[in-house]
Amino acid sequence: MIIQKILNNNVVITLDANRQEQIVMGRGIAFKRKTGDIILEEQIDQVFRLANQDTSLKFQELLGEMPLEVMQLSDEIIKYAKTKLGRKLNDMIFISLTDHLHTALERIKQGIEVKNFLLWDIKRFFSDEYFIGNKALEMVKDKFDIQLPEDEAGFIALHLVNAEMDEEVGNIYELTKIMQEITNIVKYHFKITFNEDSVYFYRFSTHLKFFAYRLLNHKEFRDEDDGELYEMIKKKYCNAYNCVNKIACFLADSYDYTVSKEEKMYLIIHIARVVQTNC
Repeated sequence: MIIQKILNNNVVITLDANRQEQIVMGRGIAFKRKTGDIILEEQIDQVFRLANQDTSLKFQELLGEMPLEVMQLSDEIIKYAKTKLGRKLNDMIFISLTDHLHTALERIKQGIEVKNFLLWDIKRFFSDEYFIGNKALEMVKDKFDIQLPEDEAGFIALHLVNAEMDEEVGNIYELTKIMQEITNIVKYHFKITFNEDSVYFYRFSTHLKFFAYRLLNHKEFRDEDDGELYEMIKKKYCNAYNCVNKIACFLADSYDYTVSKEEKMYLIIHIARVVQTNC
């Protein structure tokens, strides 16, 4: 590989076989090197190929002043998250998570802790991402012998949710708020306390996450059903149907969002199941 640009002693830009830019990392890979020099394969630890040019440029800017160990840890966490979640993550996760880890480590060295006021809701609604956040804290402890507070597991979880949905952090706060509002309507309609460890609550939360995402982005869900199934579900779970109508009215008033018949049907099913497990 031939160096096209040097970001720091550990990171350079080269071209791949298709003459597309790639970010190449390796300890001391650019030490006493210059543009045009050749890099040997055995010197390379990691290679990043980011499809979006703007994302790639931002990543390059960040890596120019980032410790190699933080970059490597961020990559390890992202790889683990992709395997655990079984979903694609937006390339922006390389920027947001790497920057967050570096900032969190610097804060803790200075004795500064930032409270995560969404931590309780993150545990409830984004349990997979929160689990990965805690795993990331273990990886930080192993690599740097620094124990980050539990709040940071929540922050890492939010970055993962952002990357799953291509959302900004502010929108994720709004998304969590909508999930909480819908959950409260269900709770007070049925006068129950949720068993938040149940698989049914997990499925309900997962459905709410994507439902709230569609609401925020004004993307209405449409299925190919002819209406018979909806009528059957409505009759079978009449109390859940009444609850969903309350939710639909609330969302129409508060967010000017019309819940489609198909979305109502899936909400009825999830709500009926999660309520039954609490009886």
